Amino acid sequence: MVILDDHVFEWLTSDPYLVKLDLINNLRRHSSGCAVFQKTWKRADGSYKTETIYLHKLIAEKYLSDQRTPEKKLVGAKNGNKLDCRLDNLEYRSRATASRKRRTTSRTGYTGVYREGRRYRAVISANGRSMHLGMFDTPEEAALEYNKKSRELFGDEGKINIIRRERPDGTIEEIS
Repeated sequence: MVILDDHVFEWLTSDPYLVKLDLINNLRRHSSGCAVFQKTWKRADGSYKTETIYLHKLIAEKYLSDQRTPEKKLVGAKNGNKLDCRLDNLEYRSRATASRKRRTTSRTGYTGVYREGRRYRAVISANGRSMHLGMFDTPEEAALEYNKKSRELFGDEGKINIIRRERPDGTIEEIS
């Protein structure tokens, strides 16, 4: 389910070209997790043209174009939810920042944390170099060390692991 600001929804459902496409009713979830409109048109010469419109990019180009710079030209979701297309959640990012913000593929579930035997290694990359941050007894300890170094190196543009722990009362707390 896509999340939109009211005035953005109004624009998407009143812009003549987007209405002609019936964009709002033809969105689907792309394999990347984003909301996308995609349609193939047959041209007069018999060839085909596929039109692809990523919703988050369309909205950013319309409402946030003043934030785009030569360095920051990729659109991302601040909260990581690619279907949350509210203006306060969208931002232009550099390629490096976008890369750091991607979901992890580590088997531990944490970015920069790898199991080695019975312990966990924390590693971070900066300026093309990999930095060993230490060995830890739990993946959570290693993830917290990664977070500390990520904040130090990259500030708000760094990747932060969210660690979820169950409290004795059964509720879940998030630590970062």
